[in-house]
Amino acid sequence: MQHNPAFLALVESILPQIMEMSVDEYQNSSGWQLIDVREDHEWLKGHLPKAHHLGRGIIERDIETRFPDKTTPILLYCGGGYRSALAAMNLQLMGYSKVGSLTGGYKAWLERQLPIVQA
Repeated sequence: MQHNPAFLALVESILPQIMEMSVDEYQNSSGWQLIDVREDHEWLKGHLPKAHHLGRGIIERDIETRFPDKTTPILLYCGGGYRSALAAMNLQLMGYSKVGSLTGGYKAWLERQLPIVQA
């Protein structure tokens, strides 16, 4: 997908303020709650194992219900790492202290030919 320049500039401006984690780093760590922030139709086509779904449109509204402890390690992903970066920044602003974005998102996972869950 071709992203618009203003959207890319916005994401680039917040990347230094959030933690990003590669697929390899995620696989070699434990304790992270993985959240897919993609749209419902994207989630239904396939998602990462052990992922929860809280779409980008509702995550800020519903995150405290699903994960009330703001020290819970939360790793977000989307299609390519842009929407999850924006969501990570918002969760930090909401007081979540250990939140990050999966670099490259779902596409990076698929490029490594790792397993996905079909809904």
